[in-house]
Amino acid sequence: MTPLPVTWGGRSGNAAPRTWSVPTLRRVLRRVLRPVLVACYQQLQQPRWRARALVPGLGILIWMLLASAPASARLTIEITGGVEGAQPIAVVPFGEVEGARPEVAIAEVIAADLARSGRFRPMPRRTMLVTPNRQEDVDFREWELLGMNNLVIGQVAPGAGGGYSIRFTLFDVFSGKTLLTNSVQASERGLRNAAHRIADAIYENLTGEPGVFATRIAYVAASGRGSGARVALRVADADGHHPQTVVDSSEPLMSPAWAPDGQRLAYVSFEGRRSSIFVQDLASGRRERVASYPGMNSAPSFSPDGRKLAMSLSKDGNPEIYVLDLGSRELTRITEHFAIDTEPSWAPDGSHLLFTSDRGGRPQIYRVAATGGPAQRVTFTGDYNAAASYSPNGRQIAMITRVSGAFRVALTDANGGGQRLLSAGSLDESPCFAPNGSMIIYASQSHGRGVLAVAPITGGAGQRLSQDTGEVREPAWSPLLR
Repeated sequence: MTPLPVTWGGRSGNAAPRTWSVPTLRRVLRRVLRPVLVACYQQLQQPRWRARALVPGLGILIWMLLASAPASARLTIEITGGVEGAQPIAVVPFGEVEGARPEVAIAEVIAADLARSGRFRPMPRRTMLVTPNRQEDVDFREWELLGMNNLVIGQVAPGAGGGYSIRFTLFDVFSGKTLLTNSVQASERGLRNAAHRIADAIYENLTGEPGVFATRIAYVAASGRGSGARVALRVADADGHHPQTVVDSSEPLMSPAWAPDGQRLAYVSFEGRRSSIFVQDLASGRRERVASYPGMNSAPSFSPDGRKLAMSLSKDGNPEIYVLDLGSRELTRITEHFAIDTEPSWAPDGSHLLFTSDRGGRPQIYRVAATGGPAQRVTFTGDYNAAASYSPNGRQIAMITRVSGAFRVALTDANGGGQRLLSAGSLDESPCFAPNGSMIIYASQSHGRGVLAVAPITGGAGQRLSQDTGEVREPAWSPLLR
């Protein structure tokens, strides 16, 4: 994978006193003082600003100052929860044709991907009595006795034009039928991605929905403390491998949002001590400042066609929802209310937006047409609901809700009914659907540190993604990459 170009930000003079109690301050500052601190930070030149704003994802202003050690490069994934109901599958180590010496264990990557989905329980290599890699060597009775539903075998051979040719076959053990067979070409550096694509094909064949193992996640990582604090926007494979830095800064970075083509990221940067929204091309590193109005510039969200960017701006007073046409640069105001309107998120068909507003006295989710007009309240359960986004099929909404003082990820239907909790933390934030709608990634806490967590929609094993040191927050899952 080609390294991403890195953008460097400026230096910050803010420093957190080293005598503060980190766990206590995280809990208090994120949910009690955070809006006040953020409003002051953004509006030093705007004395009329009301410090009651509901600004999304601004915990980074606190946690970037409180992180205590350099961040390691790669995210480590831990499977959490049980795997009851997961389908048993055997992914046999792939054979190597003479001349092929791949540095990546293809079968191990495939098995790990399937396990992370929560839908499959791969057979451990140590319990395999035989390891065939050709169809004529397979005895289905052996695998049936071992309780396997499906079997995957394969071979890695030198590619005609260099690199490798990877051939794989998926079997139904009980019938002995071939369900899928195909070959994938890969360079040495592209072996892991090839394995992810094979896992995607197997997952789709067995479940009927696209796999997301070849996708990527964007996230914000913090390291250091005081004047040495650094924050970085990074992109990594969905399994945490191949992390690459997009932007590195001593000022806050937040709210990464993917374009539907998977080639661009929008994000908020506080370079120069004021918030601005940038759109950056990942291949070239070229970036463009698309919103830097007086006041707050926050919460970018790409339209489904990638031509527009919804955002929250306070340039005309209090925060309102706007839509920017990225081609013409025409800015359209969508909401107009004395309350705080923020965190816009598009419907999959682009017809309307969800957003968070306190116009009813408490933060709740509202819906408004993408061209503007009257807003309709969506959520009525609980006194705090925020940071909403649609599932890819538009039938469900993920959001943060407050339950007995804890902030958790919840799932509702498209009309705000049938609320179901998906997380059990006390400070869970920034929920985002996987592009196939099967899982939700969000920011959480583990032992006082910021981590990322993944919860499957239908239950089963979850995941926790963390760094050995430092913290990670603000996850965003890429679209399907073809």
